[in-house]
Amino acid sequence: MNALLQPSTLPFGAIPFNQFKIEDYVPSIDTSILEAKKNLEKYKSESGYSFDQVIIPLMTIMEQVEYISTIFFNLHSAECSDALQAIAPEISSKVTALGSDLTLDPVIFKRVKACYEHKGGRVLTKEETTILEETYRSFIRNGANLDDQKKDRLRLIDEESAKVSLQFSQNVLKSQNAFELIIDDKEKLSGLPDSFLEAASDLAEKKGHPGKWFLTLDVPMVVPVLNYAKNRELRKKIFMAYNTKAQSGEYNNQPLILQMLKLRKERAQLLGYNNHAEFILEERMAQTPAKVISFLNELLDKALPQAQKEMEKLKNLALEVDGLKTIERYDVAYYSEILKQRELKFDNEQLRPYFPLENVIKGVFKVAGLLYKLEFKERNDLPVYHPDVIVYEVHDPKHGYLGLFYADFFPRETKRAGAWMTNYKPQGLINGKVERPHVGIVCNFTKPTKSKPSLLTLDEVLTLYHEFGHALHGMLSQCQYTKVSGPNVYWDFVELPSQIMENWIYEKECLDLFAAHFETGEKISSELMKKIKDSSNFLEGMGTMRQVTFSLLDMQFHLANPEDIKDVIAFEKSMTQKTALLPEIEGTSFACAFSHIFAGGYSAGYYSYKWAEVLDADAFEYFLEKGIFNPEVAQKFREHILEKGGSEHPMELYKRFRGSEPKIESLLKRSGLLS
Repeated sequence: MNALLQPSTLPFGAIPFNQFKIEDYVPSIDTSILEAKKNLEKYKSESGYSFDQVIIPLMTIMEQVEYISTIFFNLHSAECSDALQAIAPEISSKVTALGSDLTLDPVIFKRVKACYEHKGGRVLTKEETTILEETYRSFIRNGANLDDQKKDRLRLIDEESAKVSLQFSQNVLKSQNAFELIIDDKEKLSGLPDSFLEAASDLAEKKGHPGKWFLTLDVPMVVPVLNYAKNRELRKKIFMAYNTKAQSGEYNNQPLILQMLKLRKERAQLLGYNNHAEFILEERMAQTPAKVISFLNELLDKALPQAQKEMEKLKNLALEVDGLKTIERYDVAYYSEILKQRELKFDNEQLRPYFPLENVIKGVFKVAGLLYKLEFKERNDLPVYHPDVIVYEVHDPKHGYLGLFYADFFPRETKRAGAWMTNYKPQGLINGKVERPHVGIVCNFTKPTKSKPSLLTLDEVLTLYHEFGHALHGMLSQCQYTKVSGPNVYWDFVELPSQIMENWIYEKECLDLFAAHFETGEKISSELMKKIKDSSNFLEGMGTMRQVTFSLLDMQFHLANPEDIKDVIAFEKSMTQKTALLPEIEGTSFACAFSHIFAGGYSAGYYSYKWAEVLDADAFEYFLEKGIFNPEVAQKFREHILEKGGSEHPMELYKRFRGSEPKIESLLKRSGLLS
């Protein structure tokens, strides 16, 4: 029996991870694709042009393929064995080919077009109207109007792009895992907090090097080294290793980047666009590359003068403290921490004892309870894909059962870096029934040690709240159809539910719910709370410049002619010169590990983080005006944003919540960038 092809018999239809076998994935994909093709042929032989006859059946044909591929590619990111990596290209190729079969079929498109021209054949809901328009547009954007020769080329481009994206992601993971540094002299780790030393010592013992310290490129190790290590050579070694990932040797991503850019450019031009950025932004709130560039330049104009002043402070501090006449990029975080301690009398390590992971989880559940009356119940009886994973059953008084929530917090060699939210099962119509979702968040937080629980940094707490905001978007969805449910929204709107959640962490009313010293039970004092609040804008000019730099680089990659890019790293350097506060270090590159745009969904869309900050700053002002746990404001946010998914245009949903369009001044004010 192939468990991937059987309906789940577990409570809530939970995914039976413990029953899946590596050797079952390819056969299950083959079987489900064969069934989908049979259903497509049957669909093509039918007539009728109503929404119920055309669109609903079309959304159901791929259900089993999507279920299996979703599980597979989620595990490929979160629990990726060598065996899983080995079959990923084959599965990716087959699923991509099926998608092309559907969108490039002239008979299927003819039915969709007839439905679109007859406006669905009946009175449609707003959600159905959105789906009809998006379905028709997606066929056009995927080549339905091309001639046969161009369709064949588009099919090859999509299959090749899927392979390149997959290889890019695998190269980043393998390159990161290939690095290890064994330290045998504790003096070389001077300045690093005890929590780091204990974690590095535990890892060394686990790796067969007792009495030493083992360092990796996992973020919970990289950040403390760059922030606290007095040993400049150690900072440089870790910085260089982290910023030279996947740019040479066996795992070199430079050729893949050039290949991907050429494929994207060719695809866009086949479809009548000048470039990939134009193609992508047609279905974004920003709409055009010119508007994105204008938005980023406005932020640049506000942030650059402040960032330059902040950098001068760091240079003067480095000269005063260590006699450095010049500082390098691997010095910035270190002297930023010293400056923070001087100016704010604040060190992020002060907060770790107040943020044991278990309490932070309880705290985010309390916040969700106060805002949306949600209740979370841990389910130890449901299978998970790794022992670290925890699964919860989610309820509220009005709807009862809302879904399952999976949480996976710690780094491991089989997990890619970063943090993300995922859907294992979306909310909406599945197998003829409107189902509740199964969502998860995956992070890479500080692990517990022999003597201490997992104690999070402030940044890690913010990350947990951020990803939990995405999860709420999935869990609270009340749409009829999966196509527009939960986070299936415009990409520059998807970060609003996540980024707004971070705001609560800077409010004492929230932290008092859960932040308590893991040994004494002491709450965070008002004095420390003020320092936390002040730290939110500390070196904000430099922080904004960093995000603007990444966003502009993304846009320039996708606006340029790839044929003119002879060297990826040289192009990156030329594109980031105007935003650089310090000279580049020879040999480093961000692009070669820029998974967001080359292996994720953010190509020509990284600006979305700053765009959504405008939305979240404006939205949270409303909460501040009425009270951060005000039930009326929370209900409006839930009803008009979280429950609606992409069922209507995001600006209409936002105005329904807020009463007006968002204002960039809200972000500039919060960031301290208004003169």
